[in-house]
Amino acid sequence: MSSAAEQEAVAGHQATGNGRQAAAADGVRRPAPPPMVSAWPGAATPLGARFRVGPDGVAGTNFALWAGGAEGVELCLFDEAGKESRARLTELTHEIWHGFVPGVLPGRRYGYRVHGRWDPWTGARWNPAKLLLDPYARAVDGDFGLPPEVYGHVRDWPQQHVADTVRDDRDSASYVPKGVVVHDDDDWSDDRRPKTPWADSVIYELHVKGFTALHPGIPEELRGTYAGLAHPAAIEHLVRLGVTAVELLPVHQFAHEDHLLRRSLGNYWGYNSIGYFAPHAAYAASGTRGEQVGEFKRMVRALHAAGIEVILDVVYNHTAEAGELGPTLSLKGIDNRGYYRLQDDPRRYADYTGCGNTLHVVQPQVLRLITDSLRYWVTEMGVDGFRFDLAAALARSMHDVDMLSPFLAVIAQDPVLRRVKLIAEPWDVGSGGYQVGAFPPLWTEWNDRYRDAVRDFWRHALPDVREMGYRLSGSSDLYAWGGRRPYASVNFVTAHDGFTLRDLVSYERKHNEANGEGNRDGTNDNRAWNCGTEGETDDEAITALRRRQLRNLLTTLLLSTGVPMLVAGDELGRTQRGNNNAYCQDNEISWVDWGLLEDPGWHALFELTSRLIALRHRHPVLRRRAFFSGRAQTADGLRDLAWFTSRGTEMTEQDWYAPAATLGMYLSGRDIPGRDERGAQILDDSFLAVLHAGEGPVSFELPGPPWAERYEVVVDTSLEEQGEAPGVEHRAGAEITMPGRAVLLLRVAG
Repeated sequence: MSSAAEQEAVAGHQATGNGRQAAAADGVRRPAPPPMVSAWPGAATPLGARFRVGPDGVAGTNFALWAGGAEGVELCLFDEAGKESRARLTELTHEIWHGFVPGVLPGRRYGYRVHGRWDPWTGARWNPAKLLLDPYARAVDGDFGLPPEVYGHVRDWPQQHVADTVRDDRDSASYVPKGVVVHDDDDWSDDRRPKTPWADSVIYELHVKGFTALHPGIPEELRGTYAGLAHPAAIEHLVRLGVTAVELLPVHQFAHEDHLLRRSLGNYWGYNSIGYFAPHAAYAASGTRGEQVGEFKRMVRALHAAGIEVILDVVYNHTAEAGELGPTLSLKGIDNRGYYRLQDDPRRYADYTGCGNTLHVVQPQVLRLITDSLRYWVTEMGVDGFRFDLAAALARSMHDVDMLSPFLAVIAQDPVLRRVKLIAEPWDVGSGGYQVGAFPPLWTEWNDRYRDAVRDFWRHALPDVREMGYRLSGSSDLYAWGGRRPYASVNFVTAHDGFTLRDLVSYERKHNEANGEGNRDGTNDNRAWNCGTEGETDDEAITALRRRQLRNLLTTLLLSTGVPMLVAGDELGRTQRGNNNAYCQDNEISWVDWGLLEDPGWHALFELTSRLIALRHRHPVLRRRAFFSGRAQTADGLRDLAWFTSRGTEMTEQDWYAPAATLGMYLSGRDIPGRDERGAQILDDSFLAVLHAGEGPVSFELPGPPWAERYEVVVDTSLEEQGEAPGVEHRAGAEITMPGRAVLLLRVAG
């Protein structure tokens, strides 16, 4: 059927009733229309629902909704029994529908019905039968299931290729969550933000529920919640470990995808946002009628009091409404063409995210939604920064990624946002979306080239050591431009997406059968080595080798220049049983197993990680604020950074290209650029790190003067349990034996 013929057939069908409409004509009684309440004019700003005192001292709530092409907006209010009443918002200012409703107090639930043309062929998808969540709702009550009633189109239409064009007139109000009016008069005067400099930061990526769900020190009723993360038992672990910031997997209100619900699963990670101002209600122990807002704030305060910053992983690139066959939950029914990028055929969505839709960030109202949300989380919720999922999608202008795009330009000049931590996941799934190293100053980036190089080095898969040289020293090839610094690189070996650290040395293939997708989901490019056996084993030699590899990976990460990021549980040997895409596993597969701390071997791994972080905090040479020059600064020829072969000689150009599994890195504490807070020169110890990824032992000659006279061993990953620093001394020029697959960190003595 041609496009014109399809439109004509659907139009004819809807003119005679679509089956559900026809039923009413056959005598089925419809419910009585809900009672109407009056709305005063109110104000067009701020957007959202704001409780305040109105004219004549009357308390109520001002409601304001941007709905650019709409023909009318109804505010729907729900009482405790769920009974609906409505108020027409008749005031329209700059495409914002607004009104003040007296007597609406905090805790009241609400939503919108937006009237307009139903014409999916031109991208218009207004359907007043669908109750819509306010994009600015600061709390959400209820869960998003996805029955047919929440779809704007007839989901089970026989001709599926045009199903999205057939309007469904069933009321969705009983099946969708509601926004909640929240009163916020918190000025944060009692809070002290840590304001940790970027160079001093150590990030710990965690899931609010997964980190707390099994913690024995957290009361059972608080596990899996913001209150659980604020509990002293949770914070004690973070403080003992020494991290300076937690990066929370998405805590914006999100919904589960239909294909997961049909398999009795859900979106555990939360990368399916639908409410950019609301803390996800399922993580609240105190209630969902606005209590989740206060609980989140108390969590932030508790972490700040412990010196720990809070960074949110945010998903502004797409929403939970998916593509044209997805549900109508909020933006799609408010103004589909105004909020989403559409293709040349406006029935279809441009999808740079792999999730069905992409927010149209070039549109002023969409840019306003995102920046208002970001400022809200900083100023009213107390957070310290953001990690932007698929940030390249936000940086697209009309089609191509553009580092002068409106989104990046607005962030750069915003007096609130330019002062917080900004982390880009510098890619999306669209053409030209891979942008590692391309984001402008102010931004740091997840550096996947660091991840790949370190993984390849320790599985002995690099042809030479050139890539490792760049990654260990701050990735100057990617970031030494435009005033950027080494801390523009967020270094990581693992993240939520992929194998855990333990699985990286225990599996070579993904084992995602529990996801119900035939093990087709998740990447096949794991760059993993199972040390000789796939999965868990009782072989003591393989177990010992795996634990050594874990020590090698963690030591490499925490000695590298840049900002290290750990994943919750990696310091304990957490496993996902080979699942490298546990996005739908809200169970023990994903949760941190705190019982691992009772195992002496895994406890030793935690102690080593904590000691390495403490070493990093003590020594500014390990967290430089400027790139190395590699040039001699003094007459004796000592440089701030030098590279050595196993022969104890400085590496030549030829050495960088030669096959090798051993690399020596010398960091001079005498040549650290910058000054301390009092203007004094920064001086530190000097270190020599020797990394050997070969299977067998190798002789390594320790460099002599001017580099050192003596060396003291600080870390030796060949030892099963590190305990305190080994403390063994070697004279310069001595030939030592590096065991197979080990890191040796030596401090220049004297």
